[in-house]
Amino acid sequence: MSRRTDFNKILNHEKPDNLILDLGGNPLSSMEGDSPDKLLQLLGHKPVPKDILPFGKIHRIDDRILEYLDIDTRSVGTIFTPTDSLSKKISDTLYMDEWGITRRFTGMYWDIVDYPLKGATIDDLEDFKWPNPESVDFSLIESYANEAKDMFENTDYVICGEHPVYGIFELGCWMCGFDDFLLKMVLDEDFIKKFFEKVLKYQRTVSEYYYSKIGSYIHYTSSGDDFATQASLFMSPAIFREKIKPYFKERVAFTKEMTNAAFLHHSCGNVHDIIDDLIDSGVDILNPIQPVNEMMSPTRLKKEFGSRITFHGGLDTQEVLPFGTEETVKEAVNKLISTMNNEGGYIFAAAHNIQPDVPPENVIHMFRAARNAGK
Repeated sequence: MSRRTDFNKILNHEKPDNLILDLGGNPLSSMEGDSPDKLLQLLGHKPVPKDILPFGKIHRIDDRILEYLDIDTRSVGTIFTPTDSLSKKISDTLYMDEWGITRRFTGMYWDIVDYPLKGATIDDLEDFKWPNPESVDFSLIESYANEAKDMFENTDYVICGEHPVYGIFELGCWMCGFDDFLLKMVLDEDFIKKFFEKVLKYQRTVSEYYYSKIGSYIHYTSSGDDFATQASLFMSPAIFREKIKPYFKERVAFTKEMTNAAFLHHSCGNVHDIIDDLIDSGVDILNPIQPVNEMMSPTRLKKEFGSRITFHGGLDTQEVLPFGTEETVKEAVNKLISTMNNEGGYIFAAAHNIQPDVPPENVIHMFRAARNAGK
C-alpha cells in the first residue's frame, strides 16, 4: 500500500494500512533553531551551516533525517515577497517586510518592533503602500512547480504546497498590534472590512499565480492564521463568523478552484468553538491540536468532529517531548494514536514545530513509536 493511498484513506475516514507520519511536511510541523542539527549529530552526520531566514520562511529538514525516521510527507513552496513593496534590510538583525512590519532577530525568532498601521484610520489604508502581487518572483514559482512535479512523478511521498500568503486575521494583528486590531474588530467595522478586502485581493492574485502552476502536483496545501490563545479564542465565535469567516471561506474556495489538494489550516490554541465554522469554510485538515486545553483534548475532538474533518498533530511539545523519558514518550504516542486513528481521519505529528529544548532522542522515540502504533 502506497503512502498516497493511505493518505487518501485517511481523508476518507478509513483506517489506513500505515498511519501517515509528518515532520516538516508543512511549515507548521517542522523543527526550530538547532534542533535538527542536534538530531543529525546524534545520527552521526555533520550539520550543514544555514543562513538566518526572514520570518515566515523555514529551512527544509535534511533528507537524512526524514529518511531515517521514515517520514511520509515532503514540502515545497514558501511565503512570497514581492519586489514592489516596503521590504528592505536594515541590518543583519533588523528588517522591514513587504507589509511594512519591522522585525528584529532575537536569537531564534523575529520579534515585531514596529507596527506600520498602529492607530491607523480607514483613510490611512488608502495611502498605505501595499505589496504589489504582480511583482512576485515568477521564476521561483516555476522552480517550486518543477520540484513538486518531480516528486509527484518519481516518488510516493505525500506532497504539501506550502501557503504562499499569510493569514488574514493575524496579519492585521501584526500590522496594527494585537491590542489595536482587536479593538478595531469591535469598534471600527469599516476599517476591518477595508483591511480584509485589500488583503484578500492580494491573497487571490498571488494564489492564482502559485496554484495554477503547482496545484496539479500536490496532495494538500496549508494555511496559517492563529485565531486563539491556549485558553480561548481571540474574539467571540459570533465576531469570528461575522467578520473573519467570510474572507477566510472565500480564500479556501478560490484555492480549491485551482487544485484538488486537501486544505490544511493551522491555528494555535483553543479553536473548539469554531471548528464547525472551519469545516463549513472548506478546511479538510485541522492542525495542530494543542492538547493542553480540555476543550482540545484528542478524545473530545475525535468524538465531536472526527467523522467530518481530519486532525493533524497532537503530541505535546510543552511537557512530553522536552521532559519525557523514552517510556513516557511512547506511552503518549500510543495513547494519542489509539484515540485519533480509529476509523482514519488522523495524521501523526507533534503539536507544533519541535523546539531546541527537545532532546533529539525523544524525536526518534516519538516517530518509532508512531510507526509501530500506526500499522
